[in-house]
Formats: sequence, C-alpha cells, structure tokens
Amino acid sequence: MARINNLDIPDIVLIAPDKIHDSRGYFSEIYNAQALAEAGVRETFVQDNLSLSAKAGTVRGLHFQRPPHAQAKLIRVSRGRAFDVAVDLRPTSPSFGHHAAVELSAENGLQVYIPHGFAHGFCTLEPDTEVVYKVSAYYAPQAEGGVLWSDPDLKIDWPVDIRSAIVSEKDVRLPLLKDMSQAF
Repeated sequence: MARINNLDIPDIVLIAPDKIHDSRGYFSEIYNAQALAEAGVRETFVQDNLSLSAKAGTVRGLHFQRPPHAQAKLIRVSRGRAFDVAVDLRPTSPSFGHHAAVELSAENGLQVYIPHGFAHGFCTLEPDTEVVYKVSAYYAPQAEGGVLWSDPDLKIDWPVDIRSAIVSEKDVRLPLLKDMSQAF
C-alpha cells in the first residue's frame, strides 16, 4: 500500500510507496494501477524513460508535448536525488503559471504524478542521478514544447545558480511563459 497526497496544485499527486524491510534490505511496490486508480489517477502508461545525469546541477526541462500527444508522467528517482518541478500550462486553470516542486530520491522513494497540461523539469542534486518516468503517450517530436527553466515569472527556487547550471543548448533557447503560444 502507498500513501497518496496532493501537492500545492491539487492535480499533482505525491506517492509514497511503502517499503517492507528485512535483514536483506527492503521490498517496495513501485507501481500498482489499481491503487492509483482508486486514488483518482487513471492513466494508461505506454512508455518508460530513464535519464542519467552525470553531474549535480544538471537541469532538464521544462518540457511537455502538445495535444493530441500530451503526456501525463509518473516520475521517480532510482539513484541519487533530484528537485522535480511541474508548471501548470492549462490556461483556464486557477493555478496557470504556478508550479509545484518536490525532492525525489532513491532514499525517500517518493514518486510524483503529473497530469496532461503541465511542463516538467528537474535539477539533479547528486552526481549520477537516474530519473525514471512512465508516460501516457509516445514521444512525438512534432509535439515537443517547453518553457525556459529559469523564467523569473515562474518564481521557481531552483537549488542551483543560473550561471552554474548544466543545461542543454535546446533548453537554454526555450521561450518564457509569457512569450509562448498556448499549448493546452
């Protein structure tokens, strides 16, 4: 059984799977479609992704896919630690432009569910951090979109200095939220 709670934006769900410890280590059920459905998360996930970031301070995101290829995500960290962020891009939402953030780590075992309509990104807090996530739609390059991770209007308190963050060339060129066309 897992403990399931909502974050600051109610549609974003934090999942804390139980760990059963014994002399060998522990066992944890990290995905159970029935338990998630009972908590209101009724997604069919079609693809699992793994991201390894060699250095702490690596920022990936803020990414999304536009409809009809929009992706809901179920994210966890299998090694290391990451500061995980979701930004609400749904124009009719009362939380449009706001974000929710949580630290995910291999140690805490937390997972976060992010529905369609959000941009997602993370910053690694340790070297060799692995982020594993399920998505509800296949990767569609023609539907890719993003928001600049360091957009000051988003007021995200990233745990890395903007000047020392390790960011891809593609992500550095993403638009500010105010300059972006409506995605959802």
